Amino acid sequence: MEQDKAYLKFNKELWNQKTEIHVDSEFYEMNAFLAGKNSLKDIEKKLLGDISGKKILHLQCHFGQDSLSLARMGAEVTGVDLSSVAIQKAKDLSNQLNLPAQFICSDVFQLDQHLDEKFDIVFTSYGVIGWLPELNNWARIIHHFLKPGGKFLIVEFHPIVWMFDDDFENFAYSYFNKETIIEETEGTYADRSAPIKAKAYGWNHSLGDVIGSLLEKGLKITHFEEFDYSPYDCFNKIKAVEDGYQIEGLEGKIPMIFAIEAEQPE
Repeated sequence: MEQDKAYLKFNKELWNQKTEIHVDSEFYEMNAFLAGKNSLKDIEKKLLGDISGKKILHLQCHFGQDSLSLARMGAEVTGVDLSSVAIQKAKDLSNQLNLPAQFICSDVFQLDQHLDEKFDIVFTSYGVIGWLPELNNWARIIHHFLKPGGKFLIVEFHPIVWMFDDDFENFAYSYFNKETIIEETEGTYADRSAPIKAKAYGWNHSLGDVIGSLLEKGLKITHFEEFDYSPYDCFNKIKAVEDGYQIEGLEGKIPMIFAIEAEQPE
């Protein structure tokens, strides 16, 4: 329990700091977003399809750009994040753009204590599950909030990416969730020179963990796909390619993204 409290405290502080930097960074293109740009990438837009009128629960939503992009596409959206600063920024954006959405500050594992609704779609994407110590409770929350026949969609960085050191020269971490990865971080992927110094708690999760946890809760995997590029320029030694970005020297050799669609039984 003390370990749990520690990771929540430190990661919340970290993401509160990151959010202050991210909102105004070039990485998140806020001016373009305010002008109407959809922040979602092609991979998830293809999976989502027509979401007009759908109720969507967006787990680990950061400061709400993707949640509000879903709202722009006609969905009724609830976004959830651990960071109080991120949730306040999301609410501010919702009001500024006059895009109705609900935002809740909560640990994902405790969400069922703060929300009592069912959803057509539960959605999460990019750099999210590595902040969770295990995935059984994660899958429990997904199962809990999905309507019968509802869909869960995840687009996430591939676990092989997280095995490498920062310069993608050596394997530094296990593919499997064998330990808590505690690091003193500086800067952030959106601005490497940002004045952020903080402790971060993270975990690697294999594809077996991800898929197995969903199957354990009775969800049916209806789509699985891997991609050899990242749609985000957020790693060292990155190189632009036709679809997005790859690691220089490893072009086309490693998976960088995976996508899963799973269905809640009727």
